[in-house]
Amino acid sequence: MNILTRHLIRAHTGPFLFAVSALTGLLFLNAVAREMEKLAGKGLPWDVLAEFLVLSLPHTVALTLPMAVLVAVLYAFSEMAASNEITAMRAGGISPAKIMRPLLLMGALVASAMLYFNDQVLPESNHRLRNLMLDINRKSPTFVLQEQVVNRVTAGQEGDVYFLLARRIDNTTSSMQDVVIMDQNRPGYGRTTRADSGSMAFNESRTDLFLTLYDGVVLETDGDRPGGFQQIYFDKQIVPMRGVGNELERRLSGVDRGERELTLVMLDDRVAAREETLAEVREEGKQETVATLRAVLGLGVDSTNAAAQRRTESASRVRGASRGTYLSRDHVTQQAVFNARNVNSRANAAMSAIRGLKVEIHKKYTLAFACLVFVLIGAPLATRFPRGGLGLVIAASTGIFAVYWVGLIAGEDLAEQGLAPPWLAMWISNIVFTGVGILLFRGMGRETSTGRGGGMDEFLYRLRTLLRDRPGRGGKAVQPQPGEA
Repeated sequence: MNILTRHLIRAHTGPFLFAVSALTGLLFLNAVAREMEKLAGKGLPWDVLAEFLVLSLPHTVALTLPMAVLVAVLYAFSEMAASNEITAMRAGGISPAKIMRPLLLMGALVASAMLYFNDQVLPESNHRLRNLMLDINRKSPTFVLQEQVVNRVTAGQEGDVYFLLARRIDNTTSSMQDVVIMDQNRPGYGRTTRADSGSMAFNESRTDLFLTLYDGVVLETDGDRPGGFQQIYFDKQIVPMRGVGNELERRLSGVDRGERELTLVMLDDRVAAREETLAEVREEGKQETVATLRAVLGLGVDSTNAAAQRRTESASRVRGASRGTYLSRDHVTQQAVFNARNVNSRANAAMSAIRGLKVEIHKKYTLAFACLVFVLIGAPLATRFPRGGLGLVIAASTGIFAVYWVGLIAGEDLAEQGLAPPWLAMWISNIVFTGVGILLFRGMGRETSTGRGGGMDEFLYRLRTLLRDRPGRGGKAVQPQPGEA
């Protein structure tokens, strides 16, 4: 590894690591904030929350890694161009191709790592995160009591219902004042407990509630004895309410994997299965068509064709004496239309599934290849505007990735609707940006900008001069610039 290669790698490593950390942190916090509403009030242990955060991270990294490559290349080359390092390299006989070679190699390594990440790490994390969220959604919220409100409490496996009212509830100390508990779970039996004060406590898993009541009375009625009633005073009483909040149950086997939870091998297997299904549906459609023609033309039953036998038997059941031919053909026509719609619907469903799976296959390669594309387009763009600084990095990276991402989403929609082949819809953004990058790279060897100005400055100056002093607007003649003929 020569000095130039080491210098270029060092110049890009720091910005790349910073961009990955910053972008991942911002998007990760945004994604977690959107999901916190589903986790609030569930009484989840810290290890489940930690698992949720870890499983949510790979999806964010898959988005930020190509963005970080673009930001790092723009920043590093902008700094080197501003300090005239690029000019010094070209003056020393180092061609732009030689400058780009180490960067393209680094981009290829990052692209390879990202392809492995998208193929192995991301699908598994998506699948585990989906199962975790399904388990969390099945868990009932943590039990919460409100003061001066009749709280409905469901406890136990049989779903016993209690009504609890407290004038004051201090959630900090878990204390209560003027507590009333009504139990009407047994027909004809009533139990009302009143207490001057009390306290609440949960077990470790927060599934069982224990109410400790002080200075109260229990009023009971017995339906088995007419007029039966008893009144019991107490100084302290513990009322257990078990099962007011269920535990988080983790399933041993998850649900069927979705498209974004499959590796490339799994996607290829599903595509093959869907294509086999599509072929079977089309073959069935052909048999239905042949059966309809044979039944209408009266050619008899094809013993090797089950569809033909069904059509002929159906026609014979409705054949009449005088209008038999018309009725049989009418019935066969109706059945043919119904079967054709059924076959078409099943074929469309199979083709839609195939398109969706192929979109996911090409997306894994597309996002990985984007690392190379952003290297190719970022370096020439930064050297063309050496005074752009951090503003150029932010504006260019935001604009490029926004256009790239919009093209990717639009291409995905077009492919799933069958308006474009999946490979073209997913690769069109890379194709366009690769072409732009090649055009910029071809102009990278020409000295169109310096640390004090650039080709864009000259272009804007000439454009303003042309608009200000064009004929017919009373403008003065344009004075030639120093060095111009």
